Amino acid sequence: MALPLSLKPPSPPPPPSPPLSPITTTSLFPHTINFKPSKSHHHLTRFSLSYSNRNSPETDCPVPPEQQPINEYQSLSTSSPFSWASGDFVEYCSRLVATGVGFALFVGLPVSWYGSVGVGWDPIQRILGALCSGILAVTLAVVRMYLGWAYVGNRLLSATVEYEETGWYDGQIWVKTAEVLARDRLLGSFTVKPVLNRLKNTLVTLALSLFMSIVLLVNAEGSQKEAGIPAPGGSETGGRAVSGVYNDESARSFEPEAFCGPSLADD
Repeated sequence: MALPLSLKPPSPPPPPSPPLSPITTTSLFPHTINFKPSKSHHHLTRFSLSYSNRNSPETDCPVPPEQQPINEYQSLSTSSPFSWASGDFVEYCSRLVATGVGFALFVGLPVSWYGSVGVGWDPIQRILGALCSGILAVTLAVVRMYLGWAYVGNRLLSATVEYEETGWYDGQIWVKTAEVLARDRLLGSFTVKPVLNRLKNTLVTLALSLFMSIVLLVNAEGSQKEAGIPAPGGSETGGRAVSGVYNDESARSFEPEAFCGPSLADD
């Protein structure tokens, strides 16, 4: 019995498939946001965005580099005293205390001590006056920091950027792209807003401290007047007119030319 023979040649075996490359985060997300933890252990978040040069979001941005919100934020976070608010909380408080104590010792205390001669202030009142001046100086510094961070925060969160090409007379407005807007709002929400909250709490604390110092200063002055402590250089007997009571001798001491004749006490 004859077997049927096939004239069709056998098909070659399929080529081996190339090995699959391992799936990594870089291959799935070529442009990622790298979060860099800050050196301090507080809730503020520091991060930087890594983009390639060809895909930089500011490639077609007409805003000058020094007026771009991201660059304004970087300049503000590295300048003094604005960088105090974004640093460590203990370091931030210590710098404010050092500023207030230095101003109170070298400016407020000499002015209150030597400038109150003849007013009748005791040492406690002079120290309270110097303390009020130190708290006031720190309050002004914190207000300045708050205004600077609020300005940068508003520019980061805004969808448009106001800029000047050459001067104040040619102001322009640039609408942010979706990528730039997302990056700026992320930066403003997680970095600038915590700084503003810290500065607000500091202002409330300073306002309460200044109010209490002023109340203590006023109470100390009122208690001195009630105790009847005379002012330095004053006299306990005569020489000064009492409010609501006429005194011939006091009148003569102030206006001697108005009394030409003998006094009424000599009659």
